[in-house]
Amino acid sequence: MPASCRARKKKKTEIDKHNMKNRCPWAKTDPLYVKYHDTQWGVPLHDDQKLFELLVLEGAQAGLSWITILKKRKNYRSAFDNFDPDLVARYDTKKIEELLTNKGIVRNRLKIVTAIDNAGVFIKVRDEFGSFAKSAGMVNEHLTDCFRYWELTASQPIWWRMPKP
Repeated sequence: MPASCRARKKKKTEIDKHNMKNRCPWAKTDPLYVKYHDTQWGVPLHDDQKLFELLVLEGAQAGLSWITILKKRKNYRSAFDNFDPDLVARYDTKKIEELLTNKGIVRNRLKIVTAIDNAGVFIKVRDEFGSFAKSAGMVNEHLTDCFRYWELTASQPIWWRMPKP
């Protein structure tokens, strides 16, 4: 995610004049970013398939902007069988070559192969813990003056790892 939101420096967030909400600074540049920030970024997620989706998308994002990946998300969902890790783990050379010709995703062999390898590891973790979600904790990376930080903090159990304000 954008370094401006990960940074623990106290920064003033942008205010959306339309609905008067404070947001992390990176979430002001594109309506897709605003929607992602307000509905998904930092929201606790316990659905294994959606967690696998984020794992694949984060891997694809390496070296690129997150907005680039968000704009390709629908294409990724289609190309990677709705992010079903059991299907993705079985991708073969033919499927890799097919993905490398898909203009709707980042066509980088290493990122594609890594997504497939990660599917196998994801399955192992899921099988060991009963679900992938049970093996991973959530971290609230919103800045403390962002409306999502306090909203998410209030709704989490005590074991939830939170940054210090």
